[in-house]
Amino acid sequence: MYLHVQRLINDIVADEPDPAAANALQEGLGGQFGEMRTMMQYLFQSINFRGPTGKPYRDLLQGIGTEEISHVELIGTTIARLLDGSPRYNGKKTDPLDTPGAGGKTPLDLALGEGNIHHYLVAAQGALPVDAAGNPWSGSYVYNSGNLVLDLLYNLMLESTGRLQKCRIYEMTDNKTARSTISYLIVRDQAHENAYARALETLGVDWGKLLPIPKTNAEKFPEVKKLVDLGLQSKQYTFDLEGASEAGRIFQGMSPSNDGTELDATEQAPPGVPSTIARERYEEFSPGLDPELLALIQATADLEMATAAEPLFAPTSRG
Repeated sequence: MYLHVQRLINDIVADEPDPAAANALQEGLGGQFGEMRTMMQYLFQSINFRGPTGKPYRDLLQGIGTEEISHVELIGTTIARLLDGSPRYNGKKTDPLDTPGAGGKTPLDLALGEGNIHHYLVAAQGALPVDAAGNPWSGSYVYNSGNLVLDLLYNLMLESTGRLQKCRIYEMTDNKTARSTISYLIVRDQAHENAYARALETLGVDWGKLLPIPKTNAEKFPEVKKLVDLGLQSKQYTFDLEGASEAGRIFQGMSPSNDGTELDATEQAPPGVPSTIARERYEEFSPGLDPELLALIQATADLEMATAAEPLFAPTSRG
């Protein structure tokens, strides 16, 4: 059972719209090594887990899989914000449909110069479950062999490859909105590398000096360095309301990344940041609510609030 807190797991820094950066970020969302893949793979592995004595490993998979849900939310929201910026139509209501907006600007003409035109055709300037080339996400990406060692090895490869790709995306853009999310995911991918590496160490694997993959030299990415300095690469959250997770039995000791930090699994969840709803986009007819529909929504909301305020049991009188 999962509960949702209406907060983003990390802050998204405001900057100018950048459809090209949004297109690149789609790989980190719906690509073969993106956040949708990690979310589904770890959750399916935890759902299908066998062997009660291996509960700490199941709890580790479940905790990381739950965090990946928030990563899907974070990167999807970031893509939407990077796309949210086509010029509004400022012509007159009586203008013909083909009349450009103020200054001769056609509202959605910037879409024609971008690699993923689907963002504007079918998604109303929002994220899609596709990769950077527009290929739809596939459930065939999910690896769940049932063998714990194989699954952990595959998960470590998945986190390392995802981190490698995000480092490349970071170097494709200097947009602050994109980099704030990319940097956070780079660091959290390293935390998950550490988690799976530590789990494999408990099963006899010696990593030596192999991790992290790739060795990014954190000081090269200033946004990443700030998070590394906070030790975020060595934390793993349980997302467990009842204190039943045993993942901390695995995620402990010195970090496999050999950075001098200790692994810490004592926190339930990060505090997060406020989550806001994006403004309307009239040129995309999104959400497409006219005054009559808005009035109906308000009336429905008022009715539901009034119903919620009523007592469950009406008082009775005794004669």
